[in-house]
Amino acid sequence: MESLMPWDARDTMSLRTEFVLFASQDGANIRSLCRRFGISPATGYKWLQRWAVEGEPGLQDRPRTPHHSPNRSSDDVTALLRMAHERHERWGARKIKRWLEDQGHRMPAFSTVHNLMARHGLLPGTAPGIPATGRFEHDAPNRLWQ
Repeated sequence: MESLMPWDARDTMSLRTEFVLFASQDGANIRSLCRRFGISPATGYKWLQRWAVEGEPGLQDRPRTPHHSPNRSSDDVTALLRMAHERHERWGARKIKRWLEDQGHRMPAFSTVHNLMARHGLLPGTAPGIPATGRFEHDAPNRLWQ
């Protein structure tokens, strides 16, 4: 693999533009161009399609986040978890989920409750900056046996 010198370095947009310019010429072999540029044929045809429809702006990276999330947990569940955590700071996700269900609330799966609590910093024992265990280091070998 040849390495690029700083004056040979090219950004992604210039490589994509160069690819579509070569590929849009008459008689261009798309698959050989894809091999030359190190992309799959599916990606090559995708860039060509975007170039034909949108022009150069179509070659920009697009966000990978979904446009909508229909199964997203409601803010009510998060508010319930915050309230339960304030009352029972040392309880984990499993116990809080069970307690809220006993109170008559409809709760999502344990894994969802755990992920929501972790996302909002509501799990016990997850204080930032505190290591879980200390290092077992000694000044000489065989000084520590466990």
